[in-house]
Amino acid sequence: MRAHGIGIHRCTKETRRRRTTMESQLGLIDQSFDDQYSTWVREALDELPDNFTITDPCISGHPIIFASRGFLKMSGYSKDEVIGRNGRIFQGPNTNRKSVMEIREAIREERTIQITLLNYRKDGMPFWMLFHLSPVFSKEDGRVIHFVAVQVPISRKWRSFGIGFGRNGGNSVEDESRLRGVVFGSCRREVCADSMAELACVQVLDAYVELDRGLDIEESCVASDLEKQKAETAIDSILSVLTHHSGLTGRLVCGKRCSLAGKGLLGSSLNISLGRIKQSFVLTDPHFSDMPIVYASDAFLRLTGYARHEVLGRNCRFLNGPDTDAEAIFHIRDSIRTEQTCTVRILNYRKDKSSFWNLLHISPVRNASGKIAFYVGVQIEEGCKNEGDQGLSPKMRQLGAVGAVKVAVRTLSMGAGSSKS
Repeated sequence: MRAHGIGIHRCTKETRRRRTTMESQLGLIDQSFDDQYSTWVREALDELPDNFTITDPCISGHPIIFASRGFLKMSGYSKDEVIGRNGRIFQGPNTNRKSVMEIREAIREERTIQITLLNYRKDGMPFWMLFHLSPVFSKEDGRVIHFVAVQVPISRKWRSFGIGFGRNGGNSVEDESRLRGVVFGSCRREVCADSMAELACVQVLDAYVELDRGLDIEESCVASDLEKQKAETAIDSILSVLTHHSGLTGRLVCGKRCSLAGKGLLGSSLNISLGRIKQSFVLTDPHFSDMPIVYASDAFLRLTGYARHEVLGRNCRFLNGPDTDAEAIFHIRDSIRTEQTCTVRILNYRKDKSSFWNLLHISPVRNASGKIAFYVGVQIEEGCKNEGDQGLSPKMRQLGAVGAVKVAVRTLSMGAGSSKS
């Protein structure tokens, strides 16, 4: 009985931890919109007729932060089932892996891509769509803050299979003429049945499609010029709304990278890789004046109370306050000067001015060629227990985070080198 009780207790703790993590991520998702755009942006986007999602590569997991009404209707999912999830939930067993890799490569290179893709509705029905992905850049510093993904249903007529209707033979010419007017949309088949005979024909066709779904899925699907133009027009409309509502907050966005001056920029692929690390940490770039923060983890934002846009581009000294020990600051500066790791206990301050003892570990991060690319600072609040720590000591948690950051940076720098060669 005692063992059973322990199992229930652990299950309850895990459920509570997952709920807390989800609530925290949803808070970051709201913040991703609220900090960048005016409060009316969601209503303006909802008025657009297009099927699209918006994602944030800076949040762990690169989640969907907005899904249009058209997209929800097309996919069969509710808003709560989509927000906070990665777009891979729409993929299935017959989604082309090469196409998925091409999309990931476009995200890594922060460029637009237009490609046909087979995805799946909530009810399991596969559907073809034209997938058009476009980055959204900050006009101030040129970094990618969001990706917009437009999905245009591809209307296509069924081809003659040359073996008759179904697997039992038959007149293929007659079968093709019978199917000629039946066009399948992206997420549903719309058929005008004026008689019971036509309805029966459609039901037989449904059974045939279900039986031979794999055969048709393997065929390539080409979007028409009209569908390609529709996707581009939708992207223009969405970017127009985002540009307008970012202007109301003074944090302008644009569809092309506008500025690179004075900022260290991380690629979206590295942002996504770093987002998988759950520890509180920041990445600073020593190649720029005053070593600005170029990445801040979600856990760091929760620990300090700052929003991401309030952190990026600043030196870490903004966490210091009136009672911060000058000797600890000197130790940090000396370790950076000598390119060495260091661990200090330092008094830092949150955005609300409350103080906390920070067990800070700093380490240089080298790229694939061995040169220092960044410095990583891992923060652990002294005396704060985290249910996700799994009993590890602060030192082991810090070393684990540093190791994960180093792997992400080196892997991406090796990939960038090979792509240029």
